[in-house]
Amino acid sequence: MLGSGPSIQLLRVFGIRIGASRSWFVVLFIFIYFGAEYFRGVLRGSATEAYIVGVAGVFLFFISLVLHELGHALVARREGIGINGIDLWFFGGVAKLSRDTQSPGQEFRVAVAGPLVTLVIVAGCVGLLALLQEGAALDAARLAADGEISPTIALLVFLAMINGALFAFNLIPAFPLDGGRIARSLVWRITGNRNTATRVAGRIGVGFAYVLIGIGIFLIARGRGTVIDGLWLAVLGWFIAQAARAAVASTAFTERIDGITVADIMDAQPVSMPARTALTQAQDEYFLRYRWDWFPVVDEHGRFLGVVREPRVEQEITAGRPALEVGELVEAGDAEDWRVASDSPLESLLGDEQLRSRGALMAVDADGVLRGVVTIEQVRRALSAALPQRLA
Repeated sequence: MLGSGPSIQLLRVFGIRIGASRSWFVVLFIFIYFGAEYFRGVLRGSATEAYIVGVAGVFLFFISLVLHELGHALVARREGIGINGIDLWFFGGVAKLSRDTQSPGQEFRVAVAGPLVTLVIVAGCVGLLALLQEGAALDAARLAADGEISPTIALLVFLAMINGALFAFNLIPAFPLDGGRIARSLVWRITGNRNTATRVAGRIGVGFAYVLIGIGIFLIARGRGTVIDGLWLAVLGWFIAQAARAAVASTAFTERIDGITVADIMDAQPVSMPARTALTQAQDEYFLRYRWDWFPVVDEHGRFLGVVREPRVEQEITAGRPALEVGELVEAGDAEDWRVASDSPLESLLGDEQLRSRGALMAVDADGVLRGVVTIEQVRRALSAALPQRLA
């Protein structure tokens, strides 16, 4: 939903890194405490039973959050958008996309995927409850009063309610919530302008954040019974306001660099190695001459194949294989991560994790021919040069 800082990796699902910020571990223990208190009031068993069910409920809820974000991530991947991971943090989870969406339809499909997954989870819990209760009304309070509720029923009711609340909250049309992104896609479709759509959704988000902060202050003022809820809402509102204001500010920024592409800032005469270059020649004419750690490798038609690194070349020469060609050592497995279309807008590079981690990307045309190299320093220089000129 919202952004987050550095995180600790927990696992990988479908090749997507799942991480958690330090704040998530704090929330985890808070949720476990309140979860145990909730189940202690619902179940007739011991405090130990309530605690165990509470822990299970909290972990299943966080699994629900991961599934929600996986919905966003997998649809984004299907749309050709890279995924830099999913992070759990203080207020939920966030799927970190390598770039923004490029059309209203793409924005809508990515935004709506998460809520749809959550809706399926709610429907699954309700369906299981209906089966277990043989179609009877699913009233947890009545079942608890009659002493009929079991840990399984209580757990399913809890998951249905908390995921239902998550679904409803996320559909509020306030950026950066999923509902705000859906609203942005609709305004984008109507106006044809993504920046206008972002401003509209962002301003709604700021207004909604102030409402949350107001409710939070009201609850805090009421007294001790609602202080924690009030603090939670006020802090959540503050984070939403910050993210919404940042989105609105970013539209002015992107408008100033509108029209600048990768081709405008790249080095259009990159030094590249033909794939049939012998290792001894590569070492003498490239690595020793230029003192670079790696070089792009191209085929006879100039198509980018990947990169070759100096340590690998030295390793093969030392092993007595100097006649090998660099095409045989090229790191083709991650070649796609090195590529960027030469006609991509400069904006698409600003949050590019691959550019940040590698320091450079290979600009290619529609046929995969290497047209240039763009570095993170070139992006910084382009921003420094372009922004003052357009602000004047």
